[in-house]
Amino acid sequence: MGDRSIAGVSLERSQAPDFTLESTAGEKVTLSDTLEDGPSVVLINRGHWCSFCAEQLQTFSEVSYDLWFNDGVDILPVVTDSIGPLTEMRDRYDLDVQLLSDPGGEVASQYSGTEETGRGTTGIAATYVIDGDGNVRYEQVADHPGDRTYGNFVRYFIRGDFADPFDG
Repeated sequence: MGDRSIAGVSLERSQAPDFTLESTAGEKVTLSDTLEDGPSVVLINRGHWCSFCAEQLQTFSEVSYDLWFNDGVDILPVVTDSIGPLTEMRDRYDLDVQLLSDPGGEVASQYSGTEETGRGTTGIAATYVIDGDGNVRYEQVADHPGDRTYGNFVRYFIRGDFADPFDG
């Protein structure tokens, strides 16, 4: 692992930092706008080259329509890469979610943090579930690149009124 610059504090039970990023659909996406319809899931991913990121994104792609249609949930994958490689990644893995470009890692640094690697600045992989009021209800920051939360867990977490589906 490279040198890490971590946000340093847990965001769970606090207000999520707002952001606006360009999506692979060519639109600007603002977190606070997505929250008007319900919860949002912010995923911090390392880059288009990361196979663990692709695997996680596929699990969210599989549940994205169900979550959006039934629960008003938007999936917001923030990737520390430029639009060109992200569009190729979206198409290569046939993802049903648009990826958000954070090439300088500004948004990632407000959430899980960034690290300097042989590929430049990358986000530290993380998953955040943010309720409609903008509060972080779930946070999982990866200890290593393969440590991920998957889409089906988040679906049950949201439908269980923000409770861990494995507790009790």
